[in-house]
Amino acid sequence: MKIVAVCGMGIGTSVLLKMNAEKVLQDLGIDADIEAADIGVARGAAQTAEIVLTSEELAPEIGDVPAEVIVIENFFDLDEIHKKLSAAVR
Repeated sequence: MKIVAVCGMGIGTSVLLKMNAEKVLQDLGIDADIEAADIGVARGAAQTAEIVLTSEELAPEIGDVPAEVIVIENFFDLDEIHKKLSAAVR
């Protein structure tokens, strides 16, 4: 499974989201390749991903992609990430 974690610049918050998503997926026993990306890179990466994780502000900018775009309100909230990812992968 390929997942793209997206923020505006692709440096700070997307890496944080990537790390927290990895923790959640490990807890769920799901193997996935998670890429941290800025919005520009994410548009291309989302073409071959199953899931895109991003903020509400950036979700519309991802565009029309085959991946499921999941809005994460709080990138620090492992419970929110767990709930949304487990619903998406089950």
